[in-house]
Amino acid sequence: MKLNDIIKGVQHQAVHPQEWEVKGITFASNKVEEGYIFVAQKGVHTDGHLYIEDAISRGACVVVCQQLPETLHDKVTYLQVDNSDYALGQMASNYCDNPSSKLKLIGITGTNGKTTTVTLLHRMFQMAGYKSGLISTIVNRIDEQEVPATHTTPDALELNRLLKQMVDAGCRYCFMEVSSHSVVQQRIAGLTFAGAIFSNITHDHLDFHKTMANYIAAKKKFFDDLPADAFALVNIDDRNGMTMVQNTRAMVKTYSVQRMADFHCKMIENSFHGLNLEINGTEMWAQLVGRFNAYNLTAIYATATLCGMAHDEALRLLSELKPVAGRFEYVHGNDVVAIVDYAHTPDALENVLSTIHDIKKSHQEVITVVGCGGDRDPLKRPVMAQIAAKMSNRVILTSDNPRTENPDTILDQMEAGLDSEALARTIRITDRRNAIKTAVMMAKLGDIILVAGKGHETYQEVNGVRHHFDDKEEVAIALNNKKQ
Repeated sequence: MKLNDIIKGVQHQAVHPQEWEVKGITFASNKVEEGYIFVAQKGVHTDGHLYIEDAISRGACVVVCQQLPETLHDKVTYLQVDNSDYALGQMASNYCDNPSSKLKLIGITGTNGKTTTVTLLHRMFQMAGYKSGLISTIVNRIDEQEVPATHTTPDALELNRLLKQMVDAGCRYCFMEVSSHSVVQQRIAGLTFAGAIFSNITHDHLDFHKTMANYIAAKKKFFDDLPADAFALVNIDDRNGMTMVQNTRAMVKTYSVQRMADFHCKMIENSFHGLNLEINGTEMWAQLVGRFNAYNLTAIYATATLCGMAHDEALRLLSELKPVAGRFEYVHGNDVVAIVDYAHTPDALENVLSTIHDIKKSHQEVITVVGCGGDRDPLKRPVMAQIAAKMSNRVILTSDNPRTENPDTILDQMEAGLDSEALARTIRITDRRNAIKTAVMMAKLGDIILVAGKGHETYQEVNGVRHHFDDKEEVAIALNNKKQ
């Protein structure tokens, strides 16, 4: 592809301009081949500008950078830009023939509910006969083909490659999680969104954003950048809902469970068997559980109708949707109910425990197994422990992807949030397998065990190595052994 076609829409100053026939684009110097563009990004851990010479030695014919290097090669074109991240997004989109403009790309942002919402939207539209794509934390899908996911939102090159594959496969829609990191790092630059959803915003990712104001601003920027012909669907029960759309050009629509909105849901019944809801005046039964899923289902219904699906058809398909893996997922024993959930933020943990309390009988006790991930926001650790202790009869603090941190240090920080009364009902077992076994052994007839934090994950990450570990497997083994 010709260089001038790739850099359309990218403001730049050129040194040694030449009309190259480009063979590829990369931001990793070790992936450069003859005839490639190398984009030097200022990353979180390293600066791509340090690798410009390495990229040229491997055959880069074009270098995109924010600062020109001291030594300029005569046979290399240098494009100086204000923001390499933005340039990469726009160039990646151009290189893949702007795939996001050839299907309806719907993005969702928010602290909780993203994965459930996009996964169920993908299932719903597939069931309705529309080939669709999915980009999520758990997995990416091109129609029914599964593609492993490494990030909530992939880098700009991978993102556009996926979207192009979806277009080539005949997909008409793509439902995508949009993380706050991806907005700040311009991974979604150059994409054309047909719609955007805001679920909620609570304490998370402050290790990256530093303040809640920055975190909110990152989410808001997604809506600020929407085109005028897109829709912006926001949860107005969240106090930041309308903040998201203050400056958007898109058509604003609202959804709610607590107040009047364009799409309103009334909860009639909430049980371990599902939800009885009334959405925009029509009653329906859903197989999902909990108030938080009432919000997710309302957002899904609203998105479907905004995309042109008939009201009755949307509600019929909504009633057929099954829960997403690792989201309030049951593992049954003879006399104990265990719930595995991805809840790894204070708000998500409180939502899951609130749902359990809404449904459980007075004699049933709640035992919560919970940890906090290493190399992530440490401020939420004592808060998570407080919520678990406040809303559970017994708490077991344990390890959850410690990464490069000492797991006992993480547990010390969690315990620091507990008073003496809460500590008396809390034990710490660093080994997660033993923690789950202990919870099952402690549980009496009818008790409810919540194993929170990992959900769908099938690994425990320690010092950069992922060891196989599946909460559902461990709970099932422990429950089976208890029967014996």
